[in-house]
Amino acid sequence: MKKLLIIAALIVFTISGFAQNDKKATAILDDVSAKTKLYKTIKIEFTYAMDNAKEKIHDKFKGTLLSKGDKYKLTAAGQDVISDGKTMWTYLKDANEVQINNAGEDDDSFTPTKLLSGYGKDYKSKFIEEKGNLQIIELYPLKKGKTFTKVQLSIDKSKKQISKFIIYDRSGSTFSYIVDKFVADQPIADNVFSFNKAEHPGVEINDMR
Repeated sequence: MKKLLIIAALIVFTISGFAQNDKKATAILDDVSAKTKLYKTIKIEFTYAMDNAKEKIHDKFKGTLLSKGDKYKLTAAGQDVISDGKTMWTYLKDANEVQINNAGEDDDSFTPTKLLSGYGKDYKSKFIEEKGNLQIIELYPLKKGKTFTKVQLSIDKSKKQISKFIIYDRSGSTFSYIVDKFVADQPIADNVFSFNKAEHPGVEINDMR
């Protein structure tokens, strides 16, 4: 769940240019990227839904993402995932436990910098259709071994922002994220992007670095 949340939340809010065959999709994504890069900070409130018809599973919850350069804090599903760009803390609220890892230490954990510099190298983009003010684009991983087959983006044409995206997992599950609120350039203190154990008396620390 932790990696999925990080990938999903960051994957579409800091998209870079896509040097792929579909020129229309590339142009749209480049516009989103150019606008996103101008933001000093981003706050996103979103709704998440996981569905698997075969297993009769439906899960839904709300979440929040704060982002400032390579720093981010993701709050959802009873956990906080926090990174200052070097260290990543995953705080499990019910267990009062924090897991500590190096930020971006494997290929499956993305940071805004990774996305802005190299995300387009690994995916093919394709323009699907336009529905009113929404432009639908799909991304397909070029590398083998990914746990998902594609990501479908719904982009607000006038705002040049992602309004919804769906991850299609190889297991038959779909993971949907709807942007409920998008706020840019509000002040966010740097200490938001680090874990303060003094604020969590008795917390169990699991340093996995």
